[in-house]
Amino acid sequence: MLNQMKYVLDIIKDASFENYKVVCFPMQKGLKLSVDHQGDLLPDQEVYKRLVGKFLYLSLTRPDIAYNVQHLCQFLSQPKELYYQATQHLLKYLKGIVSAGLFYSVGPSLNLQAYSDADWASCAYSCKFLSGCYIDES
Repeated sequence: MLNQMKYVLDIIKDASFENYKVVCFPMQKGLKLSVDHQGDLLPDQEVYKRLVGKFLYLSLTRPDIAYNVQHLCQFLSQPKELYYQATQHLLKYLKGIVSAGLFYSVGPSLNLQAYSDADWASCAYSCKFLSGCYIDES
């Protein structure tokens, strides 16, 4: 099992989220993040940038948050309160599934299958492409 349980626990502790409730999904349903959002800029933008950077590293073993993290990375230049709330929601999600990770069984042979997809110009906010991959052991 390849996971970063201690790293997730450290992120939760650093953000003082030990006493927050757990949520079931990594992003709020119906949340529309946009660079055109007119909310207030965060007073301390480094907090957002540091947290998103930690999520980026964590997404290597947690593909369930990869889409959300790439979405949050689009707003690093001018983080606003709404974007920070989305990172807090992701923290609550991670708190609920701390030990999740990638499982690779021990066996005589390792047969990996990888799939990838790209959707050109499909991002409604940046008109850039979105890509994803899936790796499965069969």
